[in-house]
This record gives sequence, C-alpha cells and structure tokens, in this order.
Amino acid sequence: MLEIRSANDRGLADFGWLKSRHTFSFGHYHDPEQEGFSDLLVINDDRVHPGRGFGTHPHRDMEIFSYVLDGALEHKDSMGTGSVIRPGDVQMMSAGTGVRHSEFNSSATDALHFLQIWIVPNAKGVAPRYQQVHFAPEEKRGRLRLIISPEGTDGSLAVHQDARVYAGLFDGDESTSLTLGPNRHAYVHVARGRVEVNGQRLGEGDGARMRGEQRIDLSRGEGAEVLVFDLRPNELPSF
Repeated sequence: MLEIRSANDRGLADFGWLKSRHTFSFGHYHDPEQEGFSDLLVINDDRVHPGRGFGTHPHRDMEIFSYVLDGALEHKDSMGTGSVIRPGDVQMMSAGTGVRHSEFNSSATDALHFLQIWIVPNAKGVAPRYQQVHFAPEEKRGRLRLIISPEGTDGSLAVHQDARVYAGLFDGDESTSLTLGPNRHAYVHVARGRVEVNGQRLGEGDGARMRGEQRIDLSRGEGAEVLVFDLRPNELPSF
C-alpha cells in the first residue's frame, strides 16, 4: 500500500530568513496524523537566506542528518567539529549523551536549500559522533546509492537504528528497483523534480508511506532527486 503525503499539505514555518516545510509535526506545526513514520521522525525542507542560520542549540539521543541540495551549510559543534556541507555531501550527527551545534548558510550571497532529517535511535546515551561523506552524482545517477546504514556498509554513514537510506538521481529512461526485506516499511521523499514511484507520479516535496510492498520501482524522472528510507514495520517513532 502506498499513501501519498502531498508537498502542499506539509507544515510551513516562515521566519523571513528561513522558510521551512515540515513533512511531519515539528516546532509550532502539529498534526496528529503526521507524527512521523516508523523510526523516521522529522523531514524538514529548509531554505535559508545568505549569511543566516541556526545559532548554537542542544540535541540529545537523536540521529540527525543533513542533505544539501543547493548552497553550502556551515556546521560547528561541541565535539570540536567544524565543516561545510555542500551538494553531494551527507552529514550525520549522533547526538547521544548530548551535543550543541550551530548551522549557518556559509555564503553571503547565495541561498541555501537543504533537508534535515531525524531518525530515532535504538539506544540512548551513546557517545556523540560526527560523520560526513561525499557521494558523487555518478554514484546516484539512475540508481539508488546506499548513503546510511546500521553498519556503515559500502562507504555509507552509520546510524544507531535498523534503517537504511538511499539516494538517487533520475531523468528520462533511467529507472531502478529496490527489493525490500520481508515485513518492512519504506518512505520515499522527492527532494526535487518529478518521478514515478510504483506507478504513482510524485513531484518535488511529495512523499509516500509504503506498507506491505515487496519492491520500490522508480522511473520516468524529470530532474528527480529522491531519498528512499528502508524502515522497521512499526507505525510511529518510539523513544
């Protein structure tokens, strides 16, 4: 079963310097029907004005990753990490026992567009850690590249949860399929462009909950960039 989450139905936060669309309940946006899916708690689609950003703030017991679509995201944290995340980079911060960080648009002239995604961990109180990996476009072109996995398989980033995340780029005749293990849920998020998912046409910002599907088929992309989450079969995140 495929259940579409329309981009236009997402929550909206507009602070002038920041426009954020929330797939699931977040901040001042609350929808009792949208409290996450499996261990996926947050998908925020953020657009940040030049030179602006999120000042230092704390996190704890959460797996947080950022996926930059356009521009450059500057990160600093209490672990001593300082980095800039650009398109193709995936950044993962395991907050564990606690970490403080800031995130800013590192450009004084160009806008920043990125996704910030939270996954509920399978253990509390782990040691905080930071990871960042670059995945070239050719690794994702016409296929799903594993970018996050429990064991950090095949050069992916490691996550404290039974979850796997794939990224793909699709245009024209490019197509691929992902076979899911038995009794798994999945979530598809279209970061940009348009693509067909198991026969359903999805556009930028659209998402789809998938239950009881054995396979995910992606095809007929139009400048599409897609994230696919292979998840445990529980309905809502639990802490």
